[in-house]
Amino acid sequence: MLTAAPDRVVVHGHVSPGFEIVREVFADNFVRRRELGGACCAYLRGEKIVDIWGGIRNKETGEPWERDTMVVIHSATKGLAAMTLALAHSRGWLDYEARVAQYWPEFAQRGKETITVRQLLAHQAGLFAIEEPVDRGVIADLDRLAVVLARQTPAWAPGTRQAYHALTLGFYEGELLRRVDPQHRSLGQFFREEIAVPLGEDVHIRVPEDIPNSRLATLSPPSAIRMLTGFPLRLTLESMNRHSNIYRALIANPGAGVYQDDERVYARNLEVPSGGAVSTARGIAHAYGAFAAGGRELGLSQETLDLLAAPAIPPTSGFYDECMKANGIQFSLGFMKSTPTWRFGSARSYGAPGAGGAMGFADPDTGIGYGYVTSQMGTALTGDPRDVALRGALYAALRS
Repeated sequence: MLTAAPDRVVVHGHVSPGFEIVREVFADNFVRRRELGGACCAYLRGEKIVDIWGGIRNKETGEPWERDTMVVIHSATKGLAAMTLALAHSRGWLDYEARVAQYWPEFAQRGKETITVRQLLAHQAGLFAIEEPVDRGVIADLDRLAVVLARQTPAWAPGTRQAYHALTLGFYEGELLRRVDPQHRSLGQFFREEIAVPLGEDVHIRVPEDIPNSRLATLSPPSAIRMLTGFPLRLTLESMNRHSNIYRALIANPGAGVYQDDERVYARNLEVPSGGAVSTARGIAHAYGAFAAGGRELGLSQETLDLLAAPAIPPTSGFYDECMKANGIQFSLGFMKSTPTWRFGSARSYGAPGAGGAMGFADPDTGIGYGYVTSQMGTALTGDPRDVALRGALYAALRS
């Protein structure tokens, strides 16, 4: 189905009866909210009710966004990575309350002996940065990476503070999963075999060689002015300070640029489970939709789903984040939780946003699984206006 939108932007795809407002808002994003190209998808109790896309995937060439276009989703990857550990929990391989060292003995050094899986997944382990040099070569060699991670010293007593583990979280999750999986698969391989392939979706935490560049959208950065004015001033200044927590967590060693590639758009056969996934909006929404609809499609237990929906447990000093220099952002079991500061879905929802605007979440109270991706990076810290508008339209339709 094609829908003409203002300024001759064409919205492709379909929406179920009663959800036309989502398509209208998607079209409006191109006029009012600087959308360039993107896609939005939603599942309701296992049924796909919204699946739309439009605009362009490459600003330089003007190539259109197509049904199967994928784009890097940055930290929205964290939600996909957390799904793999949720499956491990459902299968009895992993206890969220157990110490990490129970599964990974080498982890028990330099003050990490008592860190629990729950603390690690809630960004409460003090392991947001890596001191030893880490580059693509180290990341590609999982055994070598595990040694480096095991030798890292926490920045403070684990469980006392929250600090956004921007890139490190996924590396720790990956090694933890390798240790508990009877087949010792990497996190990317596990996600593909246990989630993406069963759902029949295009989501790759490890981008294979055979994905052509023509299927990948490139990210258009925000203007310099929007970069300077879009984020909170303190966070902007912290990001320029080489000694700050956020700089060490996100920008350096290895930095988010490690999964970008000048020739292939995104690095191939490299796993960065905290930021390097490429996906369609449909793939994200379908995965979260399976969680929101009761988990049977993936073999999830009700016990696991109840834990994911439960409130986040704060560190002893509260939810103030020592990397983002902000209060009210909460994490639990690898996911971000909906809060008054960053609201999405119902109070029991869980998901993960990505730098620039990508978003995915499951809402167990309504049965919604949602995904949004874009080729134009935004600068909002607590909800991109395009995504917020789409979610608002989706839930308005649900209430009507």
